[in-house]
Amino acid sequence: MAGVHGGWLREGVEHLYDLEYARVGDRAMLLDLYFPESGATPRPLIIWVHGGAFRTGDRRDGCVAARMALRGYAVASVGYRLSHEALFPAQTHDCRAAVRWLRAHADDYGLDTDRFGAWGPSAGGHLVAMLGVAGGHDVLEGDEGVTGYSSRVQAVCDWFGPTDFSRMNDYPGDMDHDAPDSPESELVGAPIQQRPDLVARANPITYITGAEPPFLIVHGDHDPLVPHDQSVRLYNALRSAGVEATLHTIAGAGHGTPEFYTSEITALVDAFFDRYLRS
Repeated sequence: MAGVHGGWLREGVEHLYDLEYARVGDRAMLLDLYFPESGATPRPLIIWVHGGAFRTGDRRDGCVAARMALRGYAVASVGYRLSHEALFPAQTHDCRAAVRWLRAHADDYGLDTDRFGAWGPSAGGHLVAMLGVAGGHDVLEGDEGVTGYSSRVQAVCDWFGPTDFSRMNDYPGDMDHDAPDSPESELVGAPIQQRPDLVARANPITYITGAEPPFLIVHGDHDPLVPHDQSVRLYNALRSAGVEATLHTIAGAGHGTPEFYTSEITALVDAFFDRYLRS
């Protein structure tokens, strides 16, 4: 247990592992829940979506949001199909199916269905941004698992997620995003510069209507894998549509480097979720 979450789990936090939120063929789609052992319910919920370039990662690997259970939140860490299992939009479908399942079972776990937030890094940042864009887009919804419940969230914290695959090579870095075997090309199933139609479908900016929830976007300006400009693009699109959004740039930080885990950033994220999910 301690190794899974860096040793933070301690007395006062309950955890439920391997809850099935949907089934795709023979594949059970699973999430884990963390919540305080005591305190008033229903609780606000933070949905954590892990990173890993869409091709790796696990819901129990570095679930930073799990510490929020010590602050009175429920936390759901969601697993989803990786790019070698299914192409986009399967990953977004999975995340939305998890949100619907959590609403359907809110009474079972003491969750406040009007106070759902989402938080994720890198590929997870992309996926929580896709959760945050306004509903009504059938291509993003899917029909996996429980239907008939909203997949909307009320706050989004995007850590250094890609937002426009076609422009990632505009800035020099450690990866050729246009290559056929790049994470982005593998996600959409084709070299990204050859299929602008697929790239547009995978771009959260495509779906912004102005009805999105508040966003907190955090990115390092020395990120060698996902250019800082990707977050600038999302921020500008949200603000242009009249959406409440904050872009916090961490000077000198790379891709998920230790600068993201300082007391300053912890306080920033805590204040964001407290403002929109507690007040």
